[in-house]
Amino acid sequence: MSSVDAGTEQAELIFPFSAPPTYGQVTEVKEGILWARIPLPYRLDHVNVYLIRDSDGWAVVDTGIRTDEAIAAWGQLFTGPLRGQRISKVIVTHSHPDHIGLAGWLCDRFSAPLLTSFSTYAGIRAGSHSRGDDALRQYFNFYVSHGMSEEAAAVVAIQGNEYLKRVAPLPHTFLRLLMADLLDIGGRRFRVLSGDGHAPEQILLYCEQERLLFSADQVIEKISPNVSVFAEEPNGDPLGHFLRSLRWLRASIPDDVLVLPGHMRPFHGLHLRCSELELHHEERCRLILAACAERPHLAAELVPVLFTRALDPHQTSFAFTETLAHVGQLVRRGEIEVVRQDDKLFNRLTHAGDNGVAKQRAR
Repeated sequence: MSSVDAGTEQAELIFPFSAPPTYGQVTEVKEGILWARIPLPYRLDHVNVYLIRDSDGWAVVDTGIRTDEAIAAWGQLFTGPLRGQRISKVIVTHSHPDHIGLAGWLCDRFSAPLLTSFSTYAGIRAGSHSRGDDALRQYFNFYVSHGMSEEAAAVVAIQGNEYLKRVAPLPHTFLRLLMADLLDIGGRRFRVLSGDGHAPEQILLYCEQERLLFSADQVIEKISPNVSVFAEEPNGDPLGHFLRSLRWLRASIPDDVLVLPGHMRPFHGLHLRCSELELHHEERCRLILAACAERPHLAAELVPVLFTRALDPHQTSFAFTETLAHVGQLVRRGEIEVVRQDDKLFNRLTHAGDNGVAKQRAR
């Protein structure tokens, strides 16, 4: 892979396919590469899965969430365009249930191996898809300390737990995918890449010969993937990780690749989209700074600054933790400091005498 001058990026995204496949059908991306969609029970109502012709069947990239509707969509594929075919490998890009939820189900059905990152496998096997009472209390306290009402915190903590349970049990063994590995699938060679911020050690696959990039949720048209701070790592910097991953992609992968994302449409224009995502998050940081210039804010008070539409509990959880990710980035940049008052954590602009170094306290 060679560095590409960012100044050559195209002026707009190009979408080579006029419409996405309907559930139970496929679109041929290239000879031996199929695109299908699996339904999700959320506002973002689908996840993309891709099938790559292998020597003894099809390798699948991502699986969808464990719901009856998702299983029915796979059933339509297996009685329709994939009739009589087998799944040879199950490749999972990251640990979110909409991508890994049916991996164990597919592995079991076809006696297929699971290929994913260590972070993804270990996180699910450690029980991250099922929180006990202690973990629920930890999340409840986390939300309340940042200004969420106790009533809302209780609902959001439980709702998030239900989402994480939508994962079928994984096989007891897996093949680890690691940055810079080479993966051969049916005569195609893919370089394994790793992105971060949306999920730890998210797997991307790049076929240099055919200029194909399976970008998972790292780069998607129109929307930014969720980038969140969680109670288990309250001082984490997921937004910093995400932005660094975008800069690396723009510097290392050619702009003319066909991007095959985890949601929405495949497109050309990787560098432009990376730039747009960086600008999007910078604008959200500016909104937080403007609010805190008026007075100190709790994180819960900053959520409607960034997310202006009505949110259900599932969306509130993501919006809240993503707001914290932006606050954390501003803390690291020395523009915001966090201060405790009456067991609540307020965010305020740093004082002029701080020499640009924020005091990150008790986050």
